Amino acid sequence: MSSITELIRKEIENLSTDPTKTNVGTITALADGVAKVEGLSKVMFNEMVEFPNDVLGIALNLEEDTVGCVILGDTSSLKEGDEAKTTGKLLSVPVGMELLGRVVDAVGRPIDGKGPVNSNENYPVEKIAPGIIPRKSVDQPLQTGIMAVDSMIPIGRGQRELIIGDRSTGKTTIAIDTIINQAKINKQGEESGDPDFRAVYCIYVAVGQKNSNVARTIKVLEETGAIEYVTIVSAPAADNPANQYLAPYAGCAIGEWFMENGKDALIVYDDLSKHAVAYRQISLILKRPSGREAYPGDVFYLHSRLLERSARLNKDSGNGSLTALPIIETQMGDVAGYIPTNVISITDGQIFLETDLFNKGIRPAVSVGLSVSRVGSAAQIKAYKKVAGKVKLELAQFRELAAFSQFESDLDATTKARLDRGARIVEMFKQGAYNPVAVEIQTAVMWAMQNDFFDSIPVNRIAEAVDSLKEYLSTQGKDACAEIYKTGKLEEETEQNLKSAVEDWKRSFA
Repeated sequence: MSSITELIRKEIENLSTDPTKTNVGTITALADGVAKVEGLSKVMFNEMVEFPNDVLGIALNLEEDTVGCVILGDTSSLKEGDEAKTTGKLLSVPVGMELLGRVVDAVGRPIDGKGPVNSNENYPVEKIAPGIIPRKSVDQPLQTGIMAVDSMIPIGRGQRELIIGDRSTGKTTIAIDTIINQAKINKQGEESGDPDFRAVYCIYVAVGQKNSNVARTIKVLEETGAIEYVTIVSAPAADNPANQYLAPYAGCAIGEWFMENGKDALIVYDDLSKHAVAYRQISLILKRPSGREAYPGDVFYLHSRLLERSARLNKDSGNGSLTALPIIETQMGDVAGYIPTNVISITDGQIFLETDLFNKGIRPAVSVGLSVSRVGSAAQIKAYKKVAGKVKLELAQFRELAAFSQFESDLDATTKARLDRGARIVEMFKQGAYNPVAVEIQTAVMWAMQNDFFDSIPVNRIAEAVDSLKEYLSTQGKDACAEIYKTGKLEEETEQNLKSAVEDWKRSFA
């Protein structure tokens, strides 16, 4: 009893003294980018703590006698016994249009050598996600430019669609293709002068990537002219775990500015597996108790509080949206692992990439059986919905039949027809990297497939025929596609124009 009385007496003494003194502490231990500080009695969780030599840290562990602070930046200038002060501020990053075309670190400082970011506004890195009332159902398409995705696993503005698969199966390529496609659509929309057009601005968060990979991504975005619509937040593998832990939240805050100002944004987290590993390192150093599969700390909450911030807001809340494409790397295709199941349960669907398909040359290696979009055809234009309705079923049937029929020599006519159609669809979906296709051309190609224009072409020439048709439709046959782009519908007259254009192409191709 006496010890409790003693504690209360000490607390009263602390409160009666000068408040600034109670918020100054000293470093008692320093290791692996984490400082244990004594004396910060009024510090808040996630508050920025100031150390000597302009070094900042974040208070992540609030214990009885000490505070565990993760240091942002170089710890070599700090030592035990140094002073630490609370700032009364949560960590925030610069936001706004000024960040487009820039590469910044986990706390929003430019690292691209193009001078300072002239932003007048800051957003806190951690923020509560929009509630149910301000949200609106997802029904506006966000086209990736990848036929296999846009036809079978459509993504809508405000959706969270997971990209999951083993190492080197083309996960980042799908995300970069989507960003390039947004830039193409933005330029097309700006040129059209349509007052209702809404551009999509992109944020690419690279967590734990090699610097060379990030540089390669930047080069691709520059070469395709997409960089002017993109902000890149980079926390490479060489960075300390604190920066890797913070980068996705910083990127999300940059994206939220667009959403809350009535604009549309897309954010790619590449990848959250490495994010979880960085958080595990921090949690181990902070001596948090171990969790499932040797992940100390609450990894589910780590990702849920990040991904829940993506939403489509209603008119009263500004009508903006933030779409998330988190990436998760699996081990040997194991989607039942701890991190994959966590993120699958938070997101609105997943694009699963299979190693076997990738090795067979089917790229993008999208698995029809395990991929799903919980928004579905609500996020497709009417014309595309009309022609792509059956394609997922046809491809799933083909995969199933192909597995059974490989040992069967005598097949009936119906099975042969299904196998033939499936093989043609597989070839149609093959698409090179960084080459997104406009939705009106995708619709026209899909219409040609559904109306048997590819049936007389040998299967080994389908990919060549599809590329030839795409080229024809973007040059001589663009009038037929212009109507689809303008109205988003496939009326009878549009179909007639499309038919004559495809027939013309077929004669020239044959």
